[in-house]
Amino acid sequence: MTQADAFSPKEIEAGRLMFAKRAEFMLGVVNMDALPDEGPAEVAFAGRSNVGKSTLLNALVGQNGLARASNTPGRTREINYFDLESAIRLVDLPGYGYAKASRKDVDQWNAVTRDFLRGRTVLRRVCLLIDSRHGLKTVDTEIMDLLDEAAVNYQIVLTKIDKIKPTALTALIGETEKKIIRRPAAHPFVRATSSEKGDGIEILRAELAALAAQ
Repeated sequence: MTQADAFSPKEIEAGRLMFAKRAEFMLGVVNMDALPDEGPAEVAFAGRSNVGKSTLLNALVGQNGLARASNTPGRTREINYFDLESAIRLVDLPGYGYAKASRKDVDQWNAVTRDFLRGRTVLRRVCLLIDSRHGLKTVDTEIMDLLDEAAVNYQIVLTKIDKIKPTALTALIGETEKKIIRRPAAHPFVRATSSEKGDGIEILRAELAALAAQ
C-alpha cells in the first residue's frame, strides 16, 4: 500500500481545505501558566534541531514565513502555537539535541515540553520528525520513551526524503516501522515527506485533518 492509497480523494480534499485556512501565530509559551485555553484539536511537532520542523509547518499551511526556519540548531526555544481559524492548532515544540545550548536551558526546555505532553487533553498526536538521511538516533528513542510513558499518541514523519534514493527510503520506512511496532503509543505507519518537493504533504494534511475532525 502506498501512502496515497491510505486516503480517499474526499479525505485528501478535506486536508487541503483545512490547511488552506488562514494560519496565524498565536503565542510562544515558556511555562505552563501561559498555555492558551484548550479549544480546537492540537497536533504537536517535535524533532531534533535542524530536522526541518519549521519548514514542514510552512509547507503544510502553504505560508513560507509562518514558522521561522533557521540554519542555527535550537532556535525554537519555546512552545509556539499556530491557529488555523480555530479548526486545528499546530504546536511547534522546542528542538532537542541542540549542541550549543547550556545545560540549564536544555533542562528547562525539556521540563516545559514534558509538562505539556502530560497535561494537554486536546493534544491528538505528536508528529516526531526524523531526518531521512540519518534515521532514528538514541536521542529520538529517548523522546519516544517519554511519549510512551506519557501515553501520548505519536507518529514518525520522515523529512527531507528528496535527499535520499527511493530504494533507501523504502528500506528506511520498513526498518523504522519494525522498530516502533512494540511501542505502545506509536502510530504504526511512518509518513515520508519533502517540504522542498511537496512529497507526502497532502497525505499528512489528510491525516491531521482526520484527527481534528474526531
